Amino acid sequence: MERLRHQAAVPEALTGQRLDRALAALFPDYSRSRLQQWIKAGWVTIEGAARRPRDPVYAGERIRLDAEPEPETPLTPEAIPLTVVYEDADLLVVDKPAGLVVHPGAGHPSGTLVNALLHHDPSLEALPRAGIVHRLDKDTTGLLVVARTYAAHNDLVAQLQARTVGRAYEAVVVGRPIAGGRVDAPVGRHPGDRKRMAVVANGRPAVTHYRVAERFAAHTRLHVQLESGRTHQVRVHMAHQGLPLVGDPVYGRRPVYPRGASEALRQALDGFRRQALHARHLSLRHPRSGDPLSWEAPPPADWERLLEALRAG
Repeated sequence: MERLRHQAAVPEALTGQRLDRALAALFPDYSRSRLQQWIKAGWVTIEGAARRPRDPVYAGERIRLDAEPEPETPLTPEAIPLTVVYEDADLLVVDKPAGLVVHPGAGHPSGTLVNALLHHDPSLEALPRAGIVHRLDKDTTGLLVVARTYAAHNDLVAQLQARTVGRAYEAVVVGRPIAGGRVDAPVGRHPGDRKRMAVVANGRPAVTHYRVAERFAAHTRLHVQLESGRTHQVRVHMAHQGLPLVGDPVYGRRPVYPRGASEALRQALDGFRRQALHARHLSLRHPRSGDPLSWEAPPPADWERLLEALRAG
């Protein structure tokens, strides 16, 4: 893996600051936590001597960073097909299919998006989570952005924290809301089932906006916009509104058939065995140029078949 080598002189404005804070100002491509790790590993010196993260720095001192980080993602690259909708030296945007787990974990040690990304770009092994800064559930389809450099990773994380990344979804729900709305309800672990999320008083703040895009006899297609990005947020918030997603195996319900539903519609609803959720739109500011970027991903084929059946009734 390529070594990281940087040098800088401490400016007057940073005199007296902690070493880790001064480094974060001098080398903004790297997060403060990462710089702290490198300081503790002895990869940062001042005038040739190692220091602690809390040690002060003084104007004119020469700081040297010479790091050879271990791979952040020691996983096997796998030749899993990727639909790449955008790619440059800093970013990679992919259209994730249903059934593809994003991160390896219990029950999914391989065959994930991370494995596919490492095959596409082996240098991603140096970045946290192979550059992935947000996630989609296994059976949610659509757009996901990946950073290809430390600088892009830090910038995208900052954009997500500032809630300036635009993420719009389409969802098909059971029920017919009169109009759109706003859900402002904290999301956290379900008190009785740690594998599920729920609206709970001690959860993390979460805001979801939704509006009606298309009405059917007993279902509705919604446009959904996120302010925050909590685990299962859309699925939990819609179920909390009494509008569970079609096919959701965790927060949904058994198929609901409108009165007089055709056999084709019944089969379509029975056969849609994943949450009807698609990350349709993604927008952000390019981490290097600052230019606004946006992408759209059309829904997958199974989604279109579901909509055709709902329209036919």
